[in-house]
Amino acid sequence: MKKYNLIKLPIIALLLVMVSCDDILDESPDNRTEIDSLDKISELLVNAYPQALYTPFLEPMSDNADEKGFSATTSRLNDLMYEWGEFFDDDDDTPTNYWNEAYEAISQANQALASLDELGETNVNERGEALLCRAYGHFMLVNIFAKAYNPTTASTDLGITYITKPENELLPQYSRSTVQEVFDFIEADLVEGLKYIGNDLNYSEPKFHFNARAANTFASRFYLVKGEWQKVVEHSNKVLGSGSGVEDIRDYTNDYRGAALSYSERAFRFSSAIEPANLLIIVGSSVYSRNHASLRFQLSGGLARELFFNGNAAGLAWSEQVYGGSDVVYNVPKYDEYFKVTNQAAATGTAFVQTPILTTDEAMFNRAEAYAMLGEFQLAADDLNTLLSVKSEGYSSDAILTTDDITNNFGVDSNYYTPFYTISGDALPFVNVILQTKRSVFYNEGLRWFDIKRHDIVVEHVKQVTPNVSETLVLSKGDNKRVLQIPTEAQSRGILPNPR
Repeated sequence: MKKYNLIKLPIIALLLVMVSCDDILDESPDNRTEIDSLDKISELLVNAYPQALYTPFLEPMSDNADEKGFSATTSRLNDLMYEWGEFFDDDDDTPTNYWNEAYEAISQANQALASLDELGETNVNERGEALLCRAYGHFMLVNIFAKAYNPTTASTDLGITYITKPENELLPQYSRSTVQEVFDFIEADLVEGLKYIGNDLNYSEPKFHFNARAANTFASRFYLVKGEWQKVVEHSNKVLGSGSGVEDIRDYTNDYRGAALSYSERAFRFSSAIEPANLLIIVGSSVYSRNHASLRFQLSGGLARELFFNGNAAGLAWSEQVYGGSDVVYNVPKYDEYFKVTNQAAATGTAFVQTPILTTDEAMFNRAEAYAMLGEFQLAADDLNTLLSVKSEGYSSDAILTTDDITNNFGVDSNYYTPFYTISGDALPFVNVILQTKRSVFYNEGLRWFDIKRHDIVVEHVKQVTPNVSETLVLSKGDNKRVLQIPTEAQSRGILPNPR
């Protein structure tokens, strides 16, 4: 399918290009779509979320990918991303596809906001949802296609184009805002959107739309990137409440392994609205469910031991199960395909994957890291223990990690994590154990890349050149390849490429 370089043109603009004025005037008014009610704006907002996956191209860039060998499935995208290369095709699951889909979602959000203004609707959920969708789309784009946020350089670092109005030109020229400008725009939309958003959304499937808990989880992620710890805690608390929050996070021990779910049942539940941990779910056109298990640069035997088989920080086995009889197909069931038939006779159609993009687990991990940075080490340990309690086999009070346990057993070289802020020596073991646990819990969801990027973690990838010869590829601190290249079609419309 042909996709435009920055955003897909609104339907009205396409009609103006493709149909003569006389043809438009000849149309019966009943055949023209007018956005003249909140119900129609709600329908518009269904498409204000990027209908694409970022995991297929971000996960192989991270330390959650390893060489499986020549017997595994080869994929040009998987291969190039493992080497931090450039891939400009616009097929499903690619960076260009995500870029296009994110800007399409932003276009829908902008049209919804313009229509709300025309209707004079201000204090409504739809306004909050549209603002949050616009903020989320730009947040994902700037964190993928621009340098990590650093307040000392953000005012000069190239960001992305922040679009706040519906597009009315066929092929407009664009320029890049700075990272600081983009983050300021995001924060303004986020803060304003939170004023209007609630949990009483008028949708049959509310978890496919921003609600208050999903919005506050997004806010906790945003302020985590900015290093504003108290705000991370504040927004996470709005998600998790005043208790431990254990009843809301993903319970692998009881609801997955304990319930003896099959592989397909686990994959379905993981991404389903019935899972309490899932706060915001998207559906994207994708074939990732078909090939992620067998891709060459994915979960090798050595990586499976590091992330899962050797146990977790509590010294217990993970309840999250790894499937596959060998490292060629080792995987964790998180993707369940829905195939929509478009031609019954030819048996052709489109594959879709449903996946959660905001969860209560993330809110708790964010809060734990923020507590560590604030020096609230017992509270950080409490959150970590809560997470481990429902993700470990045979968990009991004997497995509870004390602050001394963490301090004495999870130290790491002070140069391993090098964000723009300083991590104290006392906080470092807590940040380390939290992020390493998070790495396993969110395996193959794409989130590890964002932690690698904001902490400037060195990544080493081993790649076989021949069956007997391997080479080590290194993504060093500060390497420009940490920033994905701007799609070529976007460059042709005036977007400056990222330095290489």
